[in-house]
Amino acid sequence: MAEYGNGVSASAIEAVTWVKAKASDPYHDCVEIARLDDGEVAVRNSRFPDGPALVFTRSEVAAFLDGARKGEFDGLAV
Repeated sequence: MAEYGNGVSASAIEAVTWVKAKASDPYHDCVEIARLDDGEVAVRNSRFPDGPALVFTRSEVAAFLDGARKGEFDGLAV
């Protein structure tokens, strides 16, 4: 099982399915996520698919999603 650190090239993360929101804009600019074999989650910018990826633990992603559902980040929306 491969281990990936933050800042790894997203193209180096193999055998994963990158997923983005159906609400992404017409230019497909969106954040994409992929579940890694060890249960962690990688995040990349769809405009730069070979660029760096950030890797988060399941609990970090769960905390973020909980905050998003509760509106904690609504002030960031443009």
